[in-house]
Amino acid sequence: MQLKTHLKINKRLCGEPIAVETDKYATVVLKTEEEMAADEKGLVHGGFIFGAADYCAMISVNHPNVVLAKAEVKFIKPVKVGKSIIFEGTVLEREGRKRTVEVIGKNESDQIVFSGKFYCVITEKHVLD
Repeated sequence: MQLKTHLKINKRLCGEPIAVETDKYATVVLKTEEEMAADEKGLVHGGFIFGAADYCAMISVNHPNVVLAKAEVKFIKPVKVGKSIIFEGTVLEREGRKRTVEVIGKNESDQIVFSGKFYCVITEKHVLD
């Protein structure tokens, strides 16, 4: 497993990669923490869930210049602080520099809590160059 992109990501906030096969798939585990809570009941803010799913999509492509162009996502079930989510990303389509990645997030009970399609682009050079 060799990461080629998003090397400075905070894995505590965006998840820990556990499998990567370049331009095919990746798996990321997000262990939710108290600072991710949106309210006093411990509901995890969707931004953290989206961030981990986005990270999973990026490393599914695993190219140094991959960026997100668009995402279509569904938050299916709530997640409570202290629980883990396993994200599995699969590259569905490749068209030139474009990639479509499906990401499914499941809770510890193997229930789907998140699903999305991430439309990625591999740029010729880094977007900030």
